[in-house]
Amino acid sequence: MKKSQLLTPLLFAGCFILMISFSVRSSFGLFQLPIASEFGWLRSDFSMAIAIQNLAWGFGQPIFGALAERFGDRRAIIAGAIVYALGLVLSSFAVTPGAHHFLEILVGFGVAGTGFGVVLAVVGRASSAENRSLSLGIATAAGSLGQVFGAPLAEVLLRYYPWQGVFLIFAIMILASLAVLPLMRAPISATKAELEETLGIVLKRAFKDPSFTMIFLGFFSCGYQLAFISAHFPAFVTEMCGAIDPSSSLAALGITTTSALGAVSISLIGLANIVGTITAGALGKRYSKKYLLAAIYVGRTVIAAAFILAPMTPGTVLLFSMLMGSLWLATVPLTSGLIAHIYGLRYMGTLYGIVFFSHQLGSFMGVWLGGRMYDLTGNYTLVWWIGVGIGAFSALVHLPIREKPNSAPLAV
Repeated sequence: MKKSQLLTPLLFAGCFILMISFSVRSSFGLFQLPIASEFGWLRSDFSMAIAIQNLAWGFGQPIFGALAERFGDRRAIIAGAIVYALGLVLSSFAVTPGAHHFLEILVGFGVAGTGFGVVLAVVGRASSAENRSLSLGIATAAGSLGQVFGAPLAEVLLRYYPWQGVFLIFAIMILASLAVLPLMRAPISATKAELEETLGIVLKRAFKDPSFTMIFLGFFSCGYQLAFISAHFPAFVTEMCGAIDPSSSLAALGITTTSALGAVSISLIGLANIVGTITAGALGKRYSKKYLLAAIYVGRTVIAAAFILAPMTPGTVLLFSMLMGSLWLATVPLTSGLIAHIYGLRYMGTLYGIVFFSHQLGSFMGVWLGGRMYDLTGNYTLVWWIGVGIGAFSALVHLPIREKPNSAPLAV
């Protein structure tokens, strides 16, 4: 496929929506300290709110995937954006942990409607088989681009506005992203046999396939690691990292506090991930996706273990951010591409949404357990080591996956 055919208006629109959606979503860790300090909450109170958001995102993903396949992709995205903005606006008025917990359900469903499950399915259907993995990698990288400026933007806005005002600004950004929606027109790129099959038949086939179960289980650790780091790493760095030398190059760049370093680290993860996801998508065209996924999980396991064993300094924080960032969302184009390859494109959004639910179960555990263990022990050590262990498990569970199209008829 020629470059002009790969970089289509549809791909641009999908990238833009993902970029805005994830710029807001990735900044929530920056709100943990100001909200907790204003109301005197425990760390676990706000952590539970983000954990519920992630769990709602997981529940909402297959729902929005099915809605997109039934009523149209653009209608599903509009609904997701409205719910997302509404959750942010109402959250700005919440003053109790219970209210935040409830309203984060709306935010989580909003992320589902404007996130990977719906948008990647559109991009996948609009791409040729040869370039599908790379297109999915580019779209996934757009989410990382949002992370590059999302956390620093929240950090800057929090200097001038209360956190409630920043939530309102973010709600406006989410709704503004719908301006590119007219470009989101994708053909139903599926075989005649796929078009004749019902969702129920495809779901039964997938649920009976051990490979689908292994993909589901393997995605758990991805969610655990990403959500824990997104929600707790800024606070972790703020409290645990050594002081920044005023004469250092970081200070010369304006990074003079560990709070600023925490925000920059999230941004740096997103920046490194732009390269990582596009690279993963490109490699997925040439090599086995399951082996690439296993290698990514091994890399994450080694990087996380090395980071928590070494003394924390500004230098190790930046190095960890770059290395972990290069593998951050690299699993997404490979996992979604693997699902499309094995089970077809017709119901890719719904099937990916079901697998993504495992990711969000991991996200819930990573965020909630991080806050809970901090309140109990005063540190995050055990939570880090759990992440190392389940990362190794994910590397192993991908190896037996049967990476071939599954189109066998169901037994009567």
